[in-house]
Amino acid sequence: MASLINEAAASSSSSSPPLSPTDDQNHYRHQVFLSFRGDTRFNFTDHLYNALCDRGIETFRDADKLRRGEEISPALLKAIEESRVSIVVFSQNYASSRWCLDELVKILACRQSKGQEVKPVFYKVDPSDVRHQKGAFGDAFATLGGRYGDSMDKWKAALKETANLFGWHLKDDDI
Repeated sequence: MASLINEAAASSSSSSPPLSPTDDQNHYRHQVFLSFRGDTRFNFTDHLYNALCDRGIETFRDADKLRRGEEISPALLKAIEESRVSIVVFSQNYASSRWCLDELVKILACRQSKGQEVKPVFYKVDPSDVRHQKGAFGDAFATLGGRYGDSMDKWKAALKETANLFGWHLKDDDI
């Protein structure tokens, strides 16, 4: 985890002076945005969040839990846009949440349009399982079924793209 925190710190540092978010697309309100599923909220993600904050890294972590049927808030989408780096914590249940998957699509859109860095963490899941939606990760994704039509294809593409990025693979014996 130390290497993850050190790289996040290096990625989030800026040589440019602070500006207001509307003055320059290179200025970010948050150095890091954490995308994660609730199954890691009170363990790995909490430790990561606290370690980043302890290093003085301005980190956004959504404290609100969305209820079934609710949409991602505009404030959450804005937080993604205003972040220099997004760390995506893929866990076994990440793909069972349409909100996590919608966040991921937004994160990748910001990567494309703003050059946002995206760092995946494969927490107790294999990157190949994320890439191909197989194993326990694939089972979680399958719970969404065909209920979301075209979104399923966008989500699959986003999972594949992110799984192909350099990141960290944390297994049980690493934690």
